Amino acid sequence: MPDLQDRLHGIAVGAAVGDALGMPLEFNPPPPEHGRVTEMLDGPLPAGSFTDDTEMALGLAESLLIDSPLNARDLVSRFTGWYQSQPSDVGIHTARVLRLIASGVDSKEAASQVQTQEPDSAGNGCVMRAWPLAIARHADPGLLAAETRIQSEITHIHADSVNGSLLFNFILYHILQGQNASPQSLIRQAIFQATELIPLDADFLLTVNLSPLRLPVDLKNSGWVRHSIESALWAVQTSGSFEEALVKVVNLGNDADTAGCITGAIAGALYGYQNIPLRWRQKLHGEYPIRSGHLWFEQDFVHLADQLAGLGANNPIK
Repeated sequence: MPDLQDRLHGIAVGAAVGDALGMPLEFNPPPPEHGRVTEMLDGPLPAGSFTDDTEMALGLAESLLIDSPLNARDLVSRFTGWYQSQPSDVGIHTARVLRLIASGVDSKEAASQVQTQEPDSAGNGCVMRAWPLAIARHADPGLLAAETRIQSEITHIHADSVNGSLLFNFILYHILQGQNASPQSLIRQAIFQATELIPLDADFLLTVNLSPLRLPVDLKNSGWVRHSIESALWAVQTSGSFEEALVKVVNLGNDADTAGCITGAIAGALYGYQNIPLRWRQKLHGEYPIRSGHLWFEQDFVHLADQLAGLGANNPIK
């Protein structure tokens, strides 16, 4: 049974590993059964590279470590600076908001303008980057809720996107509070407890509750937040290991890196860092900040998790 530290390490490393494993499958249809991806492969980036999902999470983590509780202005500045550094990939909705902010529009106004132009846009871009808060606030659910909402609304103000981020982080929170339960019991209980707290609408709640009953062919795995949550919860509830969950979800294709990232964080919390395949961990790498020459590897994410877990929560939210 993994201890708390192993679970916290598992969230950070698992999210980045899932992102990297899904990277070569992003924007592609599900591969045939005989072509299922089980190893880190080259894609738009070299094998083992993490993507914008992890880069934005590192921006959030960096902001927290410099100024805690979360300083929204600092985080806006970091996200905007990241966008201006020309990352290899940026979500459409996120790019539209950050482009406006970079041009001088107030961040709240920018998010509102983009949402008004696309009122049904409820992307997963704020969910994929949220996991550093689950580590930093693993003992403070009130601050976890407040800061998750703050970081989400910088780019995504649709209720589904915000609630998807809250659901993700509170599933992680409840896994971390779990006591001596099997992974399957723990994930079911964590989902139940999280949905009791988060005001999902009836259709979103039904998507969550029916996720373990889906067949792969039913799962669209698009950038819509409901699809990403559905895919991740299907994978972790229908598998028996970190590896099985990640192989299942990334081979859905489409938004495979983000589904892999979300699933990796949840499965990392469930099974712990030590149960993430070593061959995947050893391949993991990336550069952040972009074009800084600062390379990240497995142990950097372990160290980051320790730093985040050590943050206090004694100051009012800025």
